[in-house]
Amino acid sequence: MQRVTNCILTNNETNEVLTLQKPRRGWWVAPGGKMELGETIRESVKREYWEETGYFIKDPNLRGIFTIIIEEDGKIINEWMMFTFHTSEYQGDLLEESPEGKLAWQPILKVMELPMAPGDYYIFDHVLNGDGMMYGNFTYTKDFKLLSYRLDVNGKITLENRTKK
Repeated sequence: MQRVTNCILTNNETNEVLTLQKPRRGWWVAPGGKMELGETIRESVKREYWEETGYFIKDPNLRGIFTIIIEEDGKIINEWMMFTFHTSEYQGDLLEESPEGKLAWQPILKVMELPMAPGDYYIFDHVLNGDGMMYGNFTYTKDFKLLSYRLDVNGKITLENRTKK
């Protein structure tokens, strides 16, 4: 099982969030990436964020833990864990060009209008507008059509859905 970390970085002065547009689908994401062997999730998110953005994030707070499942013909063909952090403290200089895609500060009020993986809308909404921890499970097809999701915020199942294939 692959483990990945990402961080939603907000700028409280400008009311913006830093996003990364991945070239493959054109979807916007929170910068992050794969954990290395022996790394803690906190070490991973700091390293990955710096590698992708040029920013050193300070005091990232874990806001969500998610299982991402890829299904084909009702069978799991891939699965990974994603640990999502939030911070508004950073220093450094934004890379002119990220090795992972296009970086852009987006107005917080416009983030939910950006093209992204269906489950990411729930994650961004929770981190930007909610409190506490969110635990979740998102099941997708190989083409990233959302099949089902289950979200637990602070011990309460808040959303559960099984979509049609």
